[in-house]
Amino acid sequence: MTATAPRFGPSALRQALAAVVLVGTLIGALLAGAGPAAAHAALLTSNPKDGAVVPTAPKEVTLTFSEQIAMGDDSIRVLEPSGKRADTAEIRDLGSGGTVRYGVSLHAGLPDGTYTVAWQAVSADSHPVAGAFTFSIGAPSKTTVAVPDQEAGGGVVGVLYGIARYAAYAGFVLLTGGAAFVLLCWRRGASVRPVQRLVVQGWVTLTAATLAMLLLRSPYTGSGDPADALDLGGLADVLETKTGAALVSRLLLLGAAALFVAVLFGTYSRRDDEQERKDLTFGLAMGGSVVAAGIAATWALSEHASTGIQPGIAMPVDVLHLLAVAVWLGGLATLLTALYRTPSVERAAVRRFSTAAFWSVVVLAATGTYQSWRQVGSWSALTGTRYGQLLLLKVGLVAVLVAVAWISRRWTARLSEVAAAVPAEAERAEEESAEDTDGTPSDPVRAAQLARQKAAVATAERRRTRDADAERSGLRRTVLAETAVAVVLLAVTTVLTTTEPGRTEEAARDGGQQTAPAATGPAEIELPFDTGGERGKGTVRLSLDPARPGGNEMHVWTETPDGKPLDAPELRVAFTLEAKEIGPLPITPDRVAAGHWSASAVQIPMPGSWQVQVTVRTSDIDQITVDKNIEIG
Repeated sequence: MTATAPRFGPSALRQALAAVVLVGTLIGALLAGAGPAAAHAALLTSNPKDGAVVPTAPKEVTLTFSEQIAMGDDSIRVLEPSGKRADTAEIRDLGSGGTVRYGVSLHAGLPDGTYTVAWQAVSADSHPVAGAFTFSIGAPSKTTVAVPDQEAGGGVVGVLYGIARYAAYAGFVLLTGGAAFVLLCWRRGASVRPVQRLVVQGWVTLTAATLAMLLLRSPYTGSGDPADALDLGGLADVLETKTGAALVSRLLLLGAAALFVAVLFGTYSRRDDEQERKDLTFGLAMGGSVVAAGIAATWALSEHASTGIQPGIAMPVDVLHLLAVAVWLGGLATLLTALYRTPSVERAAVRRFSTAAFWSVVVLAATGTYQSWRQVGSWSALTGTRYGQLLLLKVGLVAVLVAVAWISRRWTARLSEVAAAVPAEAERAEEESAEDTDGTPSDPVRAAQLARQKAAVATAERRRTRDADAERSGLRRTVLAETAVAVVLLAVTTVLTTTEPGRTEEAARDGGQQTAPAATGPAEIELPFDTGGERGKGTVRLSLDPARPGGNEMHVWTETPDGKPLDAPELRVAFTLEAKEIGPLPITPDRVAAGHWSASAVQIPMPGSWQVQVTVRTSDIDQITVDKNIEIG
């Protein structure tokens, strides 16, 4: 029989084109109206800023981030030019009103020179982030501090963790998709050995990968030393984190999944009564759906979907996305196994999978569009960031996969029933006859040889009959092509989960530490003073937040030379922009406590280098005005 490749009519092409236009329009509308969100924490600003030269040593170093992070005791280190620690190693949470800010106090009496600030943390979406910058006291100098070139989560541990992450996704796809293929499309597949092995291998892969990720988590987010994977103290710390809890929950759910697999390939495969089989199918489908959704939720609850805008919507959407991927790609792998490793697979089973795959693609399109809007946020981020470029590559791979799947669907319509004519009972009878020793020589070695010969002949005959079906051969080729594209697609998806989302990368680039020196504050200056009278010597410390045009919050502290509060009877502040002949703009702050004044809604009309004049009165006759410039972004 000569097979003719399936043709595509104008109707099919119009439908495909309409689907592409609809999805493209939806993505465009969402990206055009996208607002800000958060994922993969980025350093927005610091005080002192990167490259800043301050006249006197600051009392602390503060870092402001784009989202919530987890910090350890040694997450911020400030190093002198000689490499000696300049900080007290006591990290404080200074965040308020949605601002994520951490600080570490510095030792007193620090010498002049260039200081290095190195920081490392874990963002709310479970990924490690790190960075370093420098500032100088007095004047820049040489420094012996060498900042590691290795990125957070990089090195050997990063590679191993990435492999385990990919293996976990692959195992989930095979386990969930294979079981769904058996229950939804090909119930006879429950008794087919190659299908059983595929699903069990998925379970083993997912379990082993989850255990590996649990052990590697501590060095992945910390030291980067593979030997620390066996550190019980580090493992205990991991178990207290959101990611550790998710991995442990996944292992518990995999225990339930093992029971599900045992019933599917044991009791279920041996059921002959049709009604009992239907009841068991319903029970397994319900229970399996719950377990699969639970396993998918361990990703949704600990990664990108759990942070940023609309997490209550994003997490269930992420679960649906993962389940749709598993049903489609896992079912595809199972179908490929059935086509290549089994004598027959019914046309009805292939058609049922074609329908399941179609609805999986519909779910993927809807959930993927929402996730793209949430993680990218703008057209510029879609084309100008690594995440956006990977997302475009993923969309392209999905388009190729859908195109090949459409060809497979056409082959399915032409698939004959010739290869499905041999029922499972006949296959089992054939295998039993191959093992039958009646009439064989009494020599057990000769009997074993004859049995192997009969089995080989039977296997060759089955393959010949199978390969004689030209439509089946065409379907095998297209499914193999689909599977190859799916492997690459899964790899790109894995890389996406570890890549900083385009929206966050753009936010950090446009308003961050390196490219926007005038990013949000606070800005702080210190002004020594001496009124000449008793207790007339001290320091004024003024903080302005966010140090930008518009409303600002100002705090002023007066301190004695030994660092204690100096409760001055009167304190006044004025701002002057000499370059534009604006000011002085007088401010009379309210006394909050001894040595502490504040004023809210301090209006700074425009950016520039503003002169700050502080008048301090320490007695009825002792008064002085000191000034210093402050940069308003």
